Amino acid sequence: MKIIKKILILALVALVGIQFWRPEKNQSGYETVAAFEAETKLTEQITAILKANCYDCHSNQTNYPWYAQIAPVSLWLDDHIRHGKGDFNVSEWATYSVKKKDHKLDELIEEVEEGHMPLDSYTWIHGKLSKEDQKTLIDWARAARKPYRAQLASQELPQ
Repeated sequence: MKIIKKILILALVALVGIQFWRPEKNQSGYETVAAFEAETKLTEQITAILKANCYDCHSNQTNYPWYAQIAPVSLWLDDHIRHGKGDFNVSEWATYSVKKKDHKLDELIEEVEEGHMPLDSYTWIHGKLSKEDQKTLIDWARAARKPYRAQLASQELPQ
């Protein structure tokens, strides 16, 4: 019984101590997605879907819930955001090549179709994308890819 008490006290001290370690917030401002939104011609409906389901992890602007202030949740969320931005960051859209833009939109389609995005851990609290929203997002991404596909095809033609 004494060992259990010592373990619990140690765990409590570690939990309190970890509260002082704060990851840097991902909040550069919403304007960081402006190039992406303008170039891909977002509708209000697509903008709403992306804001509600994607931008928190795939842009430089995260809206943090209250529980993001509590470690270890804050560390877990920071890890998700870092991985999300590493895979696809709409705030960096202007720096992507045409080929990369096409590829990222293709990945978006694939991830949504297969139900991998948004992550299950995100949907536990925020809810899943409706089938209608999934279809709307996929249709938009397919249309948004067309100019990039055309540019890539014209670059492949012999001069």
